[in-house]
Amino acid sequence: MRLRAPILISSRSRRTSLRALVIAMFVLATLPLIGNRDAQAVVPLLTNTQRQAYLNYYAPVIFKRGDENNSQEGSDWLSNYDFDRDGDYSNNRLNWRNVNQYAMWGANSHWRIRPTLYTALIESTTNGVKSLVLIYHVYNAADKDFAEIHDWERVEIVVRGVTGTPGSTGEAFVYATLTSHKDHVMRRASDSAVKFMPTSTGRHLLLWQADGSNFDQPNPHGHELRFATTPWSTVASRMESTVKAEVDINNDNEKNVHYAFVPEGSSAAVASWRAQPVNPTTAYSLASKVDNGTAVTWQAIKRVTYELQDLADVVPTHWQHSNWYTHWLSSKSSDVLLEGPVISEAGAAEVSAGLQRFYTASRDSGKSDLTDGREGILSKNWFYGAYSGEENADEISGSDDFGGYEGLGLDSTGRSRGAASGDYASHNAYWRQHDFFLHTGVVDTADRREAGTWLIGQWFTPANGGFDGRWVQLFDDRP
Repeated sequence: MRLRAPILISSRSRRTSLRALVIAMFVLATLPLIGNRDAQAVVPLLTNTQRQAYLNYYAPVIFKRGDENNSQEGSDWLSNYDFDRDGDYSNNRLNWRNVNQYAMWGANSHWRIRPTLYTALIESTTNGVKSLVLIYHVYNAADKDFAEIHDWERVEIVVRGVTGTPGSTGEAFVYATLTSHKDHVMRRASDSAVKFMPTSTGRHLLLWQADGSNFDQPNPHGHELRFATTPWSTVASRMESTVKAEVDINNDNEKNVHYAFVPEGSSAAVASWRAQPVNPTTAYSLASKVDNGTAVTWQAIKRVTYELQDLADVVPTHWQHSNWYTHWLSSKSSDVLLEGPVISEAGAAEVSAGLQRFYTASRDSGKSDLTDGREGILSKNWFYGAYSGEENADEISGSDDFGGYEGLGLDSTGRSRGAASGDYASHNAYWRQHDFFLHTGVVDTADRREAGTWLIGQWFTPANGGFDGRWVQLFDDRP
C-alpha cells in the first residue's frame, strides 16, 4: 500500500470550509421548503377516527315525503345495498317490492334494512389550511314506482379551516352540492337556502327528499333531493306539535314531510328527534303508510336513524377481477389507473394497484334485458368532482356538460385534469385514481369551465397533507 503524505490545512482554511459546510447544510435543509411549501406548513393529517367524526358531525338530516298507500308501506325507507342479506344487488328492486310484508307483518325477518348513506372523505391542504370534501351517497333500493333499480342521490359538503375537532373555532362550511336527477345544485354558506340543525354532536344540513313515485302529483318526484329552506328554529318549535308537517325547499314552496332520517352517529340529533332504527320490532311503527299528498302532523312523522358506510365498500363489487357479474353488466365500464390499492377497514388491499377496469351497468335480474340502463358510482362524474354546478333544480335538464373526463373541462386557472396530474394521455381514456375537482361554491355558467381547481400532482400524499378516502373503507361493515 502506498501511503500519502498528510495534507496540512490552515486554521483559516478550516474556518472557511466549516462555513461552506454550514451554508450547504442550510441549503439542503431548506430544499423541502422550496420544493413543497405546503408540506412544511401542513396541519397534521386526521386520524381515521377523526375522519369518521367529521362525517358524522356534518351528516344531513333528511326530511322525506312518502308514498306508501296501496300496499307500498315502508317503500320510501332509505336502505343498505345488501338489505336482503343475499349478497346479490341485482335482485334489490324485486325484493324491495315486498318491503310492505316486512313493514306490516314481519315477513323476511332476516332482512336488515339498515338505512344507509355511503360516504367518502377527501382531505387536502393548501398554504397550511386544511379542507374536507364530505360525500354522502343516499341509497334507495328501487325507484319510480319499483320500475328502476338502485336510485343514487348525492350530497357533497365542503368545510375549510379543519383542525381535527369538528366544529372548532375557525372551521367554516363553504358550500354544498346536491344531485337532483342529472343536475348538480350548488349553494354557498351565504345562501338563504342553506339551513342546519345545530347540536352538541353535529351541524346537520337540512335536506328534503321526494318519494319514489314516477311523474306524479305533487312534484318533485323520484327521490329528488332539495335543500330544506325552513329555518331549524321553526322546525324545532313544531317538531312535537300538531302543526302540519311541511318544509319549504329551494326553487319551490312547502312540501309534505312524512319522515325524518337522522344520523345515528350524532347522539344529540338522535335524542332530539327520538329517532329509532328500522328492525322487525319497530318496522310497523316506522312506516309512514300514507299517500304523498296526505298531510300529517310534525308529532306524527316517522323518525328513523341511518348509519354511515363507505363508497369504498361498493367500489370492489365493480372490479373486473371480482364477481362483478353478480351485481353489474359489462355494457358500461370505467377504467381507472390506481396508484395504490383500495383498502379495507382492516388495512388489507381489496383492489390491486394498476390500470383497472370496473363494470358499472346496473344488473336487474327482474327485467328481460337485465337492466334499466343506470350506471354505478365509478361512472358518475361527481365521484371525481367533475360536474357543472348549477343554481336551479331543473326538470332532468341533463346539463352536466363540464367535460372533465375528456380533458375539456378547465379549472379557474385554465388547467385540465391531465395538466394537474401531468398525464395528458388520460384524457378521454381513463381516470386517474386521484383526479378530483375541488369547487369553490361559485357557479360558473361557462360550458367548459368551473370555479375551483383540479387538485394538483401528489396532493393526496401525507407529505402534502392529503388523504383520498374514496378508496379507503372507514366504517365497520357490521356483517
